[in-house]
Amino acid sequence: MLHGMTSFDPKGDLRQYLQEGRDTLVWKLEGLSDYDVRRPLVPTGTNLLGLVKHCAGVEGGYFGETFGRPLHEPMPWMDEDAEPNADMWATPEEKRDDIIALHRRVWAHSDATIEALDLDARGRVAWWPEERQVVSLHRILVHVTAETHRHAGHADLVRELIDGAAGVRQTNSNLPDEDQQWWSGYHDRLEAAARQFSKD
Repeated sequence: MLHGMTSFDPKGDLRQYLQEGRDTLVWKLEGLSDYDVRRPLVPTGTNLLGLVKHCAGVEGGYFGETFGRPLHEPMPWMDEDAEPNADMWATPEEKRDDIIALHRRVWAHSDATIEALDLDARGRVAWWPEERQVVSLHRILVHVTAETHRHAGHADLVRELIDGAAGVRQTNSNLPDEDQQWWSGYHDRLEAAARQFSKD
């Protein structure tokens, strides 16, 4: 046993990292107006509330249908006949609090699946290529955790574009503790270094 290690809990470790990604994604919406959480900040339309809506649908499918434990929540944006990218933005009729509450209900359902099954339990991802459809709970936990953190990273950048707020999670920004003047100077140094490679 490694020094200081008190337990070996692979499922618990995976669950912890998944939850950290979930928490970060929702935290990025805090303190913003309904307009700001819906604003498309890049040409592909990425926006904070859309990221939460997308992750709710993705997680619901992977920990629900995949293991024969469907989540009985209407998510028409995940249907095959839905318009492209319908899961990546919230319509005016879809309320912010409802989407966040849906995501939390999905967490609870996913956690129940994770708790009930062993890591080597088999499931089937119907929307994957046939040769890859049979999966283990372990693989789906890794897959969904990676996707959730990928979108939390998107949310971090989108939030910074909105109001300058940044940081990996609420309890630890993982950024140097410097003032705005330092950050402006840092940005300028990086720009100057990059310009040495500009063809202009």
